[in-house]
Amino acid sequence: MLSICFLTFLFFTVGDSNTWSDLDIPIEHAAYFFTNNPSIHAQCLADQARCPYYEQAKSLPPFDVACWGYEPNCKNNASLVQCSGDSHGWTTSKEKQIYEFWRTADFGYIAEKRNELREFCSPSLECVDHLRFCRAKNIYIDFRHTETSKHIDRYREDILKPGDIGGHCKLNRDDLIKNGDHKSPLQSWFSELQFFTEINDTNSFNCDITITKPTIIIKLDSGYNMYHHFCDFINLYVTQHMNNMFSKDIQIILWDTSKNDYWSFFSTTWTAFTSNRLIHINEFEGKRVCFQNIAFSFLARMFYGFYYNMPLIPGCTQTSLFRSFQQYIVHRLRIPQLGPLKSNQIRITLLNRTTQYRQILNVNEIVQHLRNISTNENSEYLINVVDYNINMPFIDQLNITHNTDIFMGMHGAGLTHLLFLPDWAAIFEIHNCEDKDCYWDLARLRGVKYFTWENEAKVYPQDEGKHPTLGTPHKKFTNYAFDKYEFARIVRKMVKYVKEHAAYRSAKRMKYSTTNSIPALEAEQRHTKTTKDEF
Repeated sequence: MLSICFLTFLFFTVGDSNTWSDLDIPIEHAAYFFTNNPSIHAQCLADQARCPYYEQAKSLPPFDVACWGYEPNCKNNASLVQCSGDSHGWTTSKEKQIYEFWRTADFGYIAEKRNELREFCSPSLECVDHLRFCRAKNIYIDFRHTETSKHIDRYREDILKPGDIGGHCKLNRDDLIKNGDHKSPLQSWFSELQFFTEINDTNSFNCDITITKPTIIIKLDSGYNMYHHFCDFINLYVTQHMNNMFSKDIQIILWDTSKNDYWSFFSTTWTAFTSNRLIHINEFEGKRVCFQNIAFSFLARMFYGFYYNMPLIPGCTQTSLFRSFQQYIVHRLRIPQLGPLKSNQIRITLLNRTTQYRQILNVNEIVQHLRNISTNENSEYLINVVDYNINMPFIDQLNITHNTDIFMGMHGAGLTHLLFLPDWAAIFEIHNCEDKDCYWDLARLRGVKYFTWENEAKVYPQDEGKHPTLGTPHKKFTNYAFDKYEFARIVRKMVKYVKEHAAYRSAKRMKYSTTNSIPALEAEQRHTKTTKDEF
């Protein structure tokens, strides 16, 4: 019998510097982490020489303040949420509007899911409603009948048969079956768990492989599209919070039922979550695998999930969850913030598509007009025209985006980069092609100001556009020219917004003060909240 064992995961051993590097969280997250992990807080205090978060550990605020919002008795919920607009009948009061936005789009979502957790097979398996997230200890999965090497379908729902998954526990089968109402590849784990079997003796598992390292299994949406793939990554981040699993020394397994290997242009992002290589389940074909500690991740297309099927309450913006996700990814991928610039220059990035559709036909005319304005009016626009294509590494793209004050582009997945803009930034979806909510909602979740084209009389489509399959008129399948004067008017509005933003002013003051260092700038930025008037 083949036996492949990963080293047992000991979260921290005092004095071991490697364990602190495995943690690798942003400084601004340290207090929240220590509140949820008091034993590690004590280890950091005892390891002053090595713990990089010692100063945060030494001055830890009260537990009801140093918290994300989902912890019991936390007073820090909805701390960034702004609801200056009308809810359009979704709620009956401003207080309810703020709460609903926090509950459905912020850390309140995790609070609600933690309250849903219950045992389905005691004490090994617990899940939330509809099996959208589960976690288990000491279970087995039998991959001897999966035949992944024979198929190209990524989302087969029949690869596990009765007896192919189970644990040493007392099963509540009726409750398990009742929660199969969201059965769908990217909406629940019911297809994989419906045959969970109660085993009386752990010695009967007879596993060929035992994985002792904490593990997350995830089913992926499209790895070729940034908007869809970052639905995967945000749900993985939510799963980390749900399971309090932030060390990089974890194992991530891709539940893909095909023989195809995983590839994505955005694969660098995985290094923000794990220092170990990804494992595809086709590596387990023909084997029986035991897991000591495993989580079944939240998925990209859940009903009312993050963020593809999320009905977002009107009138609100700015979540702590999406802001912390940005901080987390930027920190772990080592993306520096080099601005604001000492001069009054505003860094403008124009994403210029060179795909078949949604090109800006007069992009050179528009850019030259903006540069003329910058020269003649001393407006100091620093304009960078980019094409985020496969020839530019994703990490380089993130470096540009994170160091942008105004990000502009046509409707398309590249606008997902708005997740990594600085807090004071503005996003200009030049034309939404009648898909008005997609990136407006994403901007509201992240908390950056959204602009789009306002005067349809001053936009000039190349033709009516036709859907390539249906042949019906469709705004996304053509190219556009824009009135350069109207374009410049909107840019002026965005520049004014950025320069008046509290976080921009604070960052600039702190960065170029003779008595403060850049780390001081970063510390102040962490606690800068956008005011209602700025939205």
